[in-house]
Amino acid sequence: MSFLWFNLALFFELLATGGFIIYIIKQQTQVFKWSNRILLAGLIFHTIFLCHRYYSLGTAPVLDFKSALSFFAWCILCAYFVLQLRFKLMVLGSFVAPFSAFLMIVSYAMPWMEGPVKPIFKSLWLTIHVGTIFMGNGLFAIAFLSAIMYLIQERHIKRKRLGSFYNRLPSLATLDGINHYSIVYGFPFLTVGMITGSIYAQSALGTYWQWDPKEVWSLISWLFYAALLHQRVAAGWQGRRAAIMSIICFCILIFTFVGASFWLGGYHSFSEMGTRSPP
Repeated sequence: MSFLWFNLALFFELLATGGFIIYIIKQQTQVFKWSNRILLAGLIFHTIFLCHRYYSLGTAPVLDFKSALSFFAWCILCAYFVLQLRFKLMVLGSFVAPFSAFLMIVSYAMPWMEGPVKPIFKSLWLTIHVGTIFMGNGLFAIAFLSAIMYLIQERHIKRKRLGSFYNRLPSLATLDGINHYSIVYGFPFLTVGMITGSIYAQSALGTYWQWDPKEVWSLISWLFYAALLHQRVAAGWQGRRAAIMSIICFCILIFTFVGASFWLGGYHSFSEMGTRSPP
């Protein structure tokens, strides 16, 4: 049954992606509205899928890379709909939907991993830890995409290419506002995720910190985002500098998510998680 919900979520998210691409070309409000509704349907099926996986595994469905990518895509979509309510920015979906759909396609291409799940992973603290971490990552993904849009728009303005693509993107101030809003609210999620991760490690492993590679890189990511937030709030950073720093921070975050999980080993590596390939 999980496969059905996953496939429905993927289908609707891909369909919405196509709609959003048409929207950014045609600039028709009705196309946006229908694309947004289809994406919302995809999010609903995605939510059902994750709930079913949680019930089946007895823990957060992030113990293998396939599930982690799917959960990451879900968090990005959740962050998008929250920000859509705040900013009413129709073009944002034309960047978010393809990015989320790409993660789902990669997830779809990977093999399913089934139980048994080690008892150590059936913890409420683990669920809170990964839930807050990934939600923060979802908001940071929006900050990253808004930074990309900012640099594209700024380039068009500087070169005085005020053509059709320029008109399709929002103002630099609006894009900078989305970036600021995403980081301000994403950082507390990341912080809570790291704190609850330490609590979980203490209860499961007997220590708050083990200098595991992913722990170290998570701390590095946190420090970079803390520096970015400080510069934005205290030093008044905005515009190009904030956009470039957002991109750098997100690249570090992606390395933490992918690189530290596969290449650097440690107990956070997916090979050490509590699932195995089905016989």
